[in-house]
Amino acid sequence: MSYGSHQHHALRVVVDSAHELDSALGSAIGTLQERAAANPCCGILVTREAAGEFTVALDESVPFGVTQQRLA
Repeated sequence: MSYGSHQHHALRVVVDSAHELDSALGSAIGTLQERAAANPCCGILVTREAAGEFTVALDESVPFGVTQQRLA
């Protein structure tokens, strides 16, 4: 997915149980933190799409170094 002149990344996280959630989201956020550090233009947005389904994405509406959550 792209926004403006920057190429951004999104990861989809799907879990079957609540005990998997923290680890799965933490892993996705960590991956995108590494990508954001290489191109510090935006932060990370975690969006709950449905029960057990999340999108974790680099997003220009979020300041660099910040992770925010929202419901779809």
